[in-house]
Amino acid sequence: MADHEAAVEEIELDDDRVEAIRAAVEAGDRALVLGLVEPLHAADIADFLEQIDASERLAFLALYSGEIDGDLLSEIDETIREEVIGSLPAEVVAEAVRDLDTDDVVDILEDLDSPAQGRILDALDMADRVAVEQAMAYPEGSAGRLMQREVVVAPEHWTVGEAIDFLRGEEVLPDQFYHVILVDPRMKPLGYVTLGRILSARREAALKDLAEESFRTVEADEDEEEVAYIFNQYHLISCPVVDAGGRLVGVITIDDAMNVLDEGHEEDMLLLAGVGEEASVLDGPFATVRQRLPWLVVNLFTASLSAFVISRFEATITAIVALAALMPIVASTGGIAGTQSLAVAVRALATRDLTAANARRVVLRELAAGAINGMALAAILGLAGWAIFGDPWIGGVLAMAMIVNQIVAALGGVLVPLTLERMGLDPALASGTFVTTLTDVMGFLAFLGLATLVLL
Repeated sequence: MADHEAAVEEIELDDDRVEAIRAAVEAGDRALVLGLVEPLHAADIADFLEQIDASERLAFLALYSGEIDGDLLSEIDETIREEVIGSLPAEVVAEAVRDLDTDDVVDILEDLDSPAQGRILDALDMADRVAVEQAMAYPEGSAGRLMQREVVVAPEHWTVGEAIDFLRGEEVLPDQFYHVILVDPRMKPLGYVTLGRILSARREAALKDLAEESFRTVEADEDEEEVAYIFNQYHLISCPVVDAGGRLVGVITIDDAMNVLDEGHEEDMLLLAGVGEEASVLDGPFATVRQRLPWLVVNLFTASLSAFVISRFEATITAIVALAALMPIVASTGGIAGTQSLAVAVRALATRDLTAANARRVVLRELAAGAINGMALAAILGLAGWAIFGDPWIGGVLAMAMIVNQIVAALGGVLVPLTLERMGLDPALASGTFVTTLTDVMGFLAFLGLATLVLL
């Protein structure tokens, strides 16, 4: 039996299983669907729901809805979560959310409209509903929304034995917790002790003597990205949340903090690409157009600047047609260099490795790197231009333009996100569009301007 259970745990969602489940759904074979899905983790079932289209999801849920649990609802991508919940019987949703901690319920509610939120709130016990509504009252993206209300606390004067007896006798404990939080009579947290230290210490040991040095708290209205930074910076596994008066109101665990970091990285990547921070492959065509078209329009206007610069040198290009063949090289290498510098800068700003204190040093480093890269490329392209077109002056112009463009790209990649952050904007906000425009305009201006001065 143990071997069988271990084998079941190792089953993952592969292409063959996806097709087998789809075939079973199409045949309406509920027993086969349950047999194929039962060994899968909730995250894998959620992936399956995200891979099939809306009509297949509806047919699958009609056969499987009775097996839906809270873990599955919390794993489903937010872009289809409302659709899934709306297709489930009310009693199934009610039973599923009752098993979730408050932070998971709040995470689900945030992505639903008001009627759907109301249906889920109505399904909760009164105590759980009050806890969820209190969490929802905190600002979106705050620690109060991220925390779970279920906490394990002990008076600071307790011993290990008293704590163990309490934990064994308590009927309801959070599904996941890593610390016992020590509080004073006013419910203000004073420290915490890991479960490992409790289990390894003698019963008569005082809990306060086992408290972790890493202890710190965050206020409920603290931004969730700041909370995630604290977890990452100080290697926390959980962190108590306090109200304005310093009283304990909940706890944030590492899984939630890491989700915030992951979402932040995804958001930065999408913003850098100019497709909107909520873009997903599960979006419909109109949603996709709505997210992408505005940035394409912005890029249309910024690209017009490059076209304008080129138009000012029409006579030069007409006289020396070879320049037209070399212009894409200038634009391409500059764009790549700018993207490299930009990616490093945005990441460094997100992790706070790039701050006002070291910005000057980082800018100078990028300046030096851009100059060195430019000279290396100048040597290669200068000689290539001379060899291909038989004119050393063309190679020389291309080499000088490459040096200028690489310096501009390196500086633009770090200065653009720094400027956006100084303005209070997201450093990833379409920085790619601005940096690409900057490198194109300055690259064409340097290349064609030098060509006009030297070759004509």
